[in-house]
Amino acid sequence: MFTLEISGLHKHYGAHRALDGVDLQVRSGEVYGLLGPNGAGKTTLMKTVLGLQRATSGDIRLFGRPYDRGLLSNVGALVEAPGLWSHLNAVSHLRIHAKLRGVSQDWIEPVLAQVQLTDVRTRRVSQYSLGMRWRLGLAIALLARPRFIVLDEPTNGLDPVGIREMRALIRSLAGSGVTIMISSHQLSEIAQICDRVGVLVAGRTRYEGEVHGLAVDGDLEEGFFRIIENIGGGVR
Repeated sequence: MFTLEISGLHKHYGAHRALDGVDLQVRSGEVYGLLGPNGAGKTTLMKTVLGLQRATSGDIRLFGRPYDRGLLSNVGALVEAPGLWSHLNAVSHLRIHAKLRGVSQDWIEPVLAQVQLTDVRTRRVSQYSLGMRWRLGLAIALLARPRFIVLDEPTNGLDPVGIREMRALIRSLAGSGVTIMISSHQLSEIAQICDRVGVLVAGRTRYEGEVHGLAVDGDLEEGFFRIIENIGGGVR
C-alpha cells in the first residue's frame, strides 16, 4: 500500500513551472527521501501535499484515497523553521497545540519523551539550542499521532550532535510504523536514513527507487550529480 501517490503534478507561477509533471509513490512504513538541488521544487511539492497551496493540475492520493483536506488530520509536518514562542516552555507549547487540535493532553508527556525533551520541558524556548527547537517542532507535529510525517530540510543549521539525534528520532518513528518523507539536498544524510528516494530536477522526477540504485560504479555522489546535470539522458 502507498501512503502517498502523486501523478502528473504541476504547479505554475505565471510562466515559471515550479512542478512540471511530478510522479512519485511513498510506500507505507518507509522513510522516503526527496532529493534535489535548491530550487528543484521540493518545498513546493511538500506544501502542495500539505494543502498549503493548490496544484495547477495533477493527482494526489493519500492513504489510498483521493486527496481530501480531511485526510490531513493524519499528517504531521515540519516545513521550514518551527514557529515557536521564545518566552514559553515546551509544555506550554504542546498544551496550546493540543487544545487547538482537540487532542488529549495525556499525550504531552509521552511525546516529550519520544523527542527527548522531558528533562528540559519547563525551560523557556529562548534557552533552547537549534536542535532542541527542531525536536519541539517535531513534538508538535507528533501530537495528533499522525500516520504520515513530512519534514522539509530537517538537518538545516543543526550541528553534528543535532543531526545524529535527528537521524535516531526518524528511524525510531519509522520503527513504530509511521511513514516519513524528508526533503534534502544533502545526499549523505538521505543515504543514511532513507529506504527509497525520489530526485527532483527543475520540477520533474528524474529518479525514483532504492538509494543504492543512484550509484555509478559504487559512487552515490557521482550518480546523483549525473542526474542533476542530466548526463546520459532522461528520467531513470
